Amino acid sequence: MNKDKKTYSLIVPVYNRPDEVEELLDSLTKQMHTDFEVVIVEDGSTNGAHEVVKRFQDQLTISYYYKENEGPGPTRNYGADKAHGDYFIFFDSDCIVPKQYLSKVHETLSVKKLDAFGGPDAAHPSFTPVQKAINYSMTSFFTTGGIRGGKEQMEKFHPRSFNMGISRQVYETTQGFSKMRFGEDIDLSLRIMEAGFSTGLIREAFVYHKRRTDFTKFYRQIFNSGIARINLFKRHPQSLKVVHVFPTVFVLGTLFLLIMGLAYWFFVLPIVLYASLVLVDASIKNQSVVIGGLSVWAAFTQLFAYGFGFLKAVYKRIVRNESEFRAFEHNFYK
Repeated sequence: MNKDKKTYSLIVPVYNRPDEVEELLDSLTKQMHTDFEVVIVEDGSTNGAHEVVKRFQDQLTISYYYKENEGPGPTRNYGADKAHGDYFIFFDSDCIVPKQYLSKVHETLSVKKLDAFGGPDAAHPSFTPVQKAINYSMTSFFTTGGIRGGKEQMEKFHPRSFNMGISRQVYETTQGFSKMRFGEDIDLSLRIMEAGFSTGLIREAFVYHKRRTDFTKFYRQIFNSGIARINLFKRHPQSLKVVHVFPTVFVLGTLFLLIMGLAYWFFVLPIVLYASLVLVDASIKNQSVVIGGLSVWAAFTQLFAYGFGFLKAVYKRIVRNESEFRAFEHNFYK
């Protein structure tokens, strides 16, 4: 393996996902900009990707490491400690990276100094209808205000760990990710900004993010994200914004309208209107009414999961002043 120093180190934590690793590595062989190495860190997997990695050693500058299971944050740090690049770029193993990704990153960094950066995510044509619906829910204006779909202003951007780049100096100063199991990427982004480093969104540097999940797993993931927002608030009080309360307001408002709708049918009209807007918008964007319908379910799942998680955390962490927690403690890679 060529150990020559590279500008970019692409770091990927992996847990029992060799098929995903193969698809990710295959996409990296097509990169137009080739000044990079790949660091794969197996986090205590029982179904490892070592054989997959070996098949790409002639096409990529790639390293493979195996460690005991600790979770994605410490595993990313492990990879950073082994990396040789000037910049560390973190991907999830369920990402596919478009061929122009590194070219866009390199082009941007050549004209604008950014200590930390990231890009949005998109749905690949090969994704299942459920994956496309969940991607819509996670990036749509009607569910997130578009902040995960590339609409956020560059000076306010908080890179997310599925598509996140930081300089070596940032890593050495911040010591990387904390041991939080949810929200660890936002925690790092906040610490980066608090340390005075610059961050930015590179809209053209998107990835196809599969989000390996069904609606049950999606609910659990987002429920924990609602909890994480209050855990983050306890660590970084200035981080809580009005927009973070919107899902909870939506949940309470929807429940009120449903209850009132039992007596007066017209109270359910705002709910029907919202669902119709999501249905039409998602159907047009995905050119599929089926995906549009699934997107309605995904949108309500996301908003209710986040809202309920947020409310639970407010009660436990603020009202009762309990310690940091998460609700679903099963595999945190799902």
